[in-house]
Amino acid sequence: MKVLIAEDDLSSRKFLYKFLSQYGECDLVVDGLEALDAFLISLKEHQPYDLICLDIMMPKVDGVKVLKHIKDLETQKGIIPEKRSKIIMTTALAETQIVQNAFEIGCDAYAAKPIDTTKFIEVLKKLGLIE
Repeated sequence: MKVLIAEDDLSSRKFLYKFLSQYGECDLVVDGLEALDAFLISLKEHQPYDLICLDIMMPKVDGVKVLKHIKDLETQKGIIPEKRSKIIMTTALAETQIVQNAFEIGCDAYAAKPIDTTKFIEVLKKLGLIE
């Protein structure tokens, strides 16, 4: 599994990297612009991400805007829904409206920080990313 972790908080980034590295190859970025760049490069190299973990509150471009750009790009490129990157929004915020908006745009799941690894594994299984 190929994973992109977009997280500006160092401890959250390290935690997700350590946790998700056992399931696949992880790339790390610290802001929304880097996340979009990494996503575009993965498409250009025909090696799209299976999973993208997007922090909602990031510098330069927030996670919800990144999510919208990714979904728009996948649509423009004609990528069928089954082949699209699974996107999990991560946040310390309890902003139900922001989370609702992210689901309307097309995120696949939401994980509150601090991340509960047991629940996260269940989500990965449900999304068909791990056995």
